[in-house]
Amino acid sequence: MKYLFSLFIISQIAFSCQNKAEEKSTAVGLDGWLEGTTEEKLDEVAHQLGGFSRTMVEVGYRYSELYWAAMDENWGYADHQIEHIIEAMEDGLKRRPLRAASAEEFMKETLPYMESLIEKEDKEEFLKGFQMFTSACNACHAKEGESAIMIQAPLNRTSPVRF
Repeated sequence: MKYLFSLFIISQIAFSCQNKAEEKSTAVGLDGWLEGTTEEKLDEVAHQLGGFSRTMVEVGYRYSELYWAAMDENWGYADHQIEHIIEAMEDGLKRRPLRAASAEEFMKETLPYMESLIEKEDKEEFLKGFQMFTSACNACHAKEGESAIMIQAPLNRTSPVRF
């Protein structure tokens, strides 16, 4: 849904760029909320997409869902969550490339390892790997000077999704 919305906004910006004479007076977006020059509109869209903190909100949600999916041995749902964690991280790193160095090991080693554990469909092995996954999250936070953000395996389900 967010991608469709983003695609809509980008197409509206491109359309509004066709007529430079009207650029400053043409508002785009649902109910005309996006105003200004092309540069101002792009800056606003970038602001709406957010930086890495919004990425972490999504990753945190999916981290929890990944855990519960494995506890229920719903490996298809676990795979769905790890794929979306990867996608969210990649998108976040595009917006905040200075964080890429801290996330490199996580992206190249930790996430593929978690994918391999999900493929094995072994709950006990997954739990051991999930501890490593959690440690890798915390290590990345420390590299970014965010060591106050300590992740742990979820204790309670908060999602309405049930298996």
